[in-house]
Amino acid sequence: MTLYIGVDFHPHQQMISWCDSESGETESLELFHKDMEKVREFYGSLDQRAVVGIEASGRAQWFEDMLDQTDHKLLVGDPYKIRKRAESRHKNDRLDAELIMTLLVRDEFPAIWRRSSKQNRVLEILRLRLSMVNGRTGTYNRLQVLAHTIGLPKGRMRSQFFQAQLKAAEVDEACQLQRSHLFSLMESYNEHISKLDIWLQEKAKADKLVELLMTQKGVGYLTALAVVNTIGDISRFENVPKQVTKFIGYDSLEASSAGKRKFGSISKAGSPLVRWMVGQATQTAVRYDPKLKSFYKRLLRRKHKAVAKTATARKLLVKLSIMLRDNISAEEFDRRGRTVGILEGARGLK
Repeated sequence: MTLYIGVDFHPHQQMISWCDSESGETESLELFHKDMEKVREFYGSLDQRAVVGIEASGRAQWFEDMLDQTDHKLLVGDPYKIRKRAESRHKNDRLDAELIMTLLVRDEFPAIWRRSSKQNRVLEILRLRLSMVNGRTGTYNRLQVLAHTIGLPKGRMRSQFFQAQLKAAEVDEACQLQRSHLFSLMESYNEHISKLDIWLQEKAKADKLVELLMTQKGVGYLTALAVVNTIGDISRFENVPKQVTKFIGYDSLEASSAGKRKFGSISKAGSPLVRWMVGQATQTAVRYDPKLKSFYKRLLRRKHKAVAKTATARKLLVKLSIMLRDNISAEEFDRRGRTVGILEGARGLK
């Protein structure tokens, strides 16, 4: 006996329709999210494990987290595919919930892959850290402008010596106010980034896949965390090099017509965080990884620097994904030699 629950989820309420597979009886109920205790009570009071289906929504993360703490099985579906299977032209909350329930009962629910709550939390902290790093960089730049304004010689703002010079310089009231505020802001950024780093380092040490990716030169714990938690279960990809490249947004856009084939810039359809992290890791990898270095220099001879860097970043991402698929270190990957099809889809870069 299985209990199937279709949920038409909205930010402030949800319409529920459920069906008992043994009796075939169906019921409906509307729950309002302002009374969160009642929502938790409903799902906690079910005396059997239920299969719950909802449409994908950016506002349902708390609901997914709540169900993760229960024994119920949650399936998240593609809204477009769900709507295409509707038999009625009419649409309201109850009918939508019943449609989801019916698809669950028939085993026709178009479920999509979703990251776990733990993976989402890691990615949220990585995004927060990136925003703080960007804010700190902006603060450094403002301090650099202030140093030029008061006539200090050119120097590196990140150096303690140059910062000491700026702090000791005699300035007017307005510049003093700017200096005090910017240094205070910089110290605050440094403090908060350090706390986030400690949390992320603990997560990295507890994840064997992260440690595996860190065997690749140029890839630190931040890049490895971003790749592992964004890609998720690597076994869901049949063609890892090609599909992971598309999933992250490193695949080339095609503009073909009348027998002419042309491939342009990357699609950028996936995670901006991973593309940025892998791009940063590539700058170090091309210095210490002989194969990536050779590939990058070969492209530089006939391509723009930005194109060469993007192509090398894609190659690095493919290498990391194959390391995850085969559970091997970077050293073992290099020992195996060139992987067949590793550049499949990278047309226009030959």
